[in-house]
Amino acid sequence: MARAAGVSPITASRVLRKPDMVSPALRDRINRAIAEIGYVPNTAAQALASSHSNVIGVIIPSVTNSVFIDVLRGIYDAIEATPFQAQFGNTNYSAIKEEDLLRLFLGQRPAALLVTCFEQTGEAHRLLQAADCPVVQIMDMPADPVDMVVGFDHRAAAATVTRHLIARSYRRIGFIAAQMDTRTRKRLDGYSEAMREAGLFDERLIATTHKTSAVTLGGQLLSELLSRGLEVDAAQANNDDIALGALFECQRRRMRVPEDFGLAGFNDFEVIGLAVPAVTSVRTYRYEMGRKAVEMLVAAIAGNRPRDTVVDMGFELIERDSTRRALA
Repeated sequence: MARAAGVSPITASRVLRKPDMVSPALRDRINRAIAEIGYVPNTAAQALASSHSNVIGVIIPSVTNSVFIDVLRGIYDAIEATPFQAQFGNTNYSAIKEEDLLRLFLGQRPAALLVTCFEQTGEAHRLLQAADCPVVQIMDMPADPVDMVVGFDHRAAAATVTRHLIARSYRRIGFIAAQMDTRTRKRLDGYSEAMREAGLFDERLIATTHKTSAVTLGGQLLSELLSRGLEVDAAQANNDDIALGALFECQRRRMRVPEDFGLAGFNDFEVIGLAVPAVTSVRTYRYEMGRKAVEMLVAAIAGNRPRDTVVDMGFELIERDSTRRALA
């Protein structure tokens, strides 16, 4: 490739690894030569030569969940202006699959790793701690971070929702949830904490399933809760899909929201604000988490490790019509 462009191997290598170090004219000349001969860089050889590849490994639990779609947008937008490429792995909420992906990615000598805070096996945690590259965990605030963290406090966010419902004079507040992963359990803990503080906790007000979250499940979980004869007057959902399904179930039963029944979700998807009535939810900064995580990794790769290695992106309660009833 260097011969085809009429440059030295060192100059050609700079264009591939650090294009900003080469003039635009020379860069165009070498890129034309690459296109003409169909040259494809040997990334494995590059990794051996430099000890690391230009790949940032990204491991997430789902590629269909809208929560992670927003995170991926942030990752892509942040990485676009860098010399790095993202390589994605989907665990499908399997801790064993995550462990396998970590071994695969680490064997390829990544420049960095971006992983979601998940129920990691002891071996997965060990692999991350031993990784010879920067690591950032996202979506949560773990007590024992491996390296860097970008997330928010799920327990505090859920407790904020519960206290809001209590302040709006709801008392028999149910908690309905699917996909009982670590983050959902923390939200359940936050709900339970706030209900106990108010002297309102009743374990019978909790209806959960380990099934994958879906709008249909929201209606089913609310139906299960209402069938217990507990005079439930509100429901707090672990995410907006469940909340939307619960809203549809309320409408099927001719239950007035918010007069007869209060409802709140979590994540603040666009659709939840367009529902009628619009549903109260917790806004989480998923896009920003993905973007910030990449920025921290790129800085760490360059030797400029961020001073603040644990970043709490926070959350915001967005009150809408589904909980705006007159105070008793």
